[in-house]
Amino acid sequence: MSKFDKLKQKILDGKSDSNIGFEDLRNLLVNLGFVERIKGSHHSYRKANIAEKPNLQRDDSKAKSYQVRQVRDILKKYDL
Repeated sequence: MSKFDKLKQKILDGKSDSNIGFEDLRNLLVNLGFVERIKGSHHSYRKANIAEKPNLQRDDSKAKSYQVRQVRDILKKYDL
């Protein structure tokens, strides 16, 4: 199982939303084919055929837990 598969499973399990690293979440979205746009501290992601556009911000070295939940909802909804 690759690093990204483990991270994806950790996100889908939903047991440690506040322990997901910002860079890990960012790299996961890029590897899933999302296009990243950075404007200031906001990292916006978009992908064809996906209506939601997740927006990430750092919370020190971690991703914010509500943003991890948003990414989990996208992963489940679009079966990514």
